[in-house]
Amino acid sequence: MPVTTYSDFRSDTVTRPTEKMRRAMAEAAVGDDVLGDDPTVQELERRSAEAMGKEAALFCPSGTMANSIAVKMWTGALEEVIVEERSHIYNMESTHMTFISGVTPRPVRSARGAMDPKDVLAAVRKPNVHTPRTSLICLENTHNNWGGAVVPLDNFRAMRRIADEHGLKVHLDGARIFNASVASGVPVRAFAGEVDSLQFCLSKGLSAPVGSVLAGPRERLELGRRLRKALGGGMRQVGVLAAPGLIALTEMVDRLEEDHIRAKALARGIAGLPGVRLDPGTVETDIVIFGFEHPALTVPALLEKMREKGVLALAIYGGVRMVTHKDVGDADVERAIRAFREILA
Repeated sequence: MPVTTYSDFRSDTVTRPTEKMRRAMAEAAVGDDVLGDDPTVQELERRSAEAMGKEAALFCPSGTMANSIAVKMWTGALEEVIVEERSHIYNMESTHMTFISGVTPRPVRSARGAMDPKDVLAAVRKPNVHTPRTSLICLENTHNNWGGAVVPLDNFRAMRRIADEHGLKVHLDGARIFNASVASGVPVRAFAGEVDSLQFCLSKGLSAPVGSVLAGPRERLELGRRLRKALGGGMRQVGVLAAPGLIALTEMVDRLEEDHIRAKALARGIAGLPGVRLDPGTVETDIVIFGFEHPALTVPALLEKMREKGVLALAIYGGVRMVTHKDVGDADVERAIRAFREILA
């Protein structure tokens, strides 16, 4: 019989809003956010700024838009931005740095998302007729393409010192910053305190249906609000989306530890199977990425066989990416492990 119900490990973006979120959407007090009078959005922005220890915050439709605004508000055309070579902002956001901001990304290698300060320092450039001026360093935590790795606070501090010495700004793609905090025990404010701006997603492990928040200095976010409008992000009675975001921010953080526990269990369950190249000790949060080299199966063939057994995953870097979240429980993890073992036996 065909499978009708799937265990969906493709991403934590597939999380569905809770019943409480759905009720909050139906009952939300709303206004016109472009005119500045949606009270639910205002409350979400106030609480978000407070959570991050920043002066102000801006509710955006997506993390990509929030990152686009941040790069644009900190840079000028013909400048250069230092990014980690596997970072989401560089690899997976449709080249908005060049398309929207007119800046050049300069990728720097890293150890699981943490760039070596010596490499970053070497990448800083002063302008001349041939080269652009470096104006911004972009960080990411947790690091998506390094398997949800937590970039240590000491690395943030090193980046801050370089930025201060050379007159640069620092932006954090903190899509999963709460995962980083839960896994490391470091408060989100500590990470946020080392950067000039950051964005975090409400629509991943925190389970809201849509939205990200950009936090930073009030004056700079006044420009950010104009940029959001120019990019088509001016929204009207958007309190219906801010309402579940408030629940995500205030009630869904602590449960992220459950996702981390399940990801580690998944990694232990499949490590060592034929073709699977995975060290379970590298799994820190909710993302499991493993290499796959099998004499009889390609990655696409493996994913198709997994789908036939009711388990969904994604291909990445010649391997496989699986993410745990609210809507995959212990039974889903067991189902995935069983499917791998049956396919690779």
